Amino acid sequence: MNSSRSCAPPHLRAGFTLVEIMIVVVIIGLLAALAIPSLQRVQQKSKKSRFVNDLRIFTQAFEAYSLENGNWPPNVGAGVVPAGLTTSLQTSVWNAPTVLGGNWNYDRNINSIAVAVSVSGSGTDDTRMQQIDAILDDGDLTTGIFQKIGSRYMYILVE
Repeated sequence: MNSSRSCAPPHLRAGFTLVEIMIVVVIIGLLAALAIPSLQRVQQKSKKSRFVNDLRIFTQAFEAYSLENGNWPPNVGAGVVPAGLTTSLQTSVWNAPTVLGGNWNYDRNINSIAVAVSVSGSGTDDTRMQQIDAILDDGDLTTGIFQKIGSRYMYILVE
């Protein structure tokens, strides 16, 4: 028995239908929608860890200077390395903007704080800095060793 239907030529049967392609696009979109927020959380956590690590390294450099010289270095402007610290301080990191925005600053006798490492000109909101404070201290930007004073976030070395 011969069938009156004929099979389509091989060159017409190859390929994907529009529905199959749309299903693949939707699946890729769903995977991206699930992955992007997770990647952003990891990126934010990495930035906070980098900020805290840089702050601790700078703090150690200033404390070592104080122990070696018997006093703290003089106050300087934002992003400027105090005299005598060019060898012990990571100047390329100190001179660059912080990972959270703003510039590193060494403060001495500012706003009733004797010595502090601070961030000036930061575009970061208080919520993120409270998370930093929770890592370093008590999570409250008005108390402890990490505080917001004026427009600066200060890690207080000597009060």
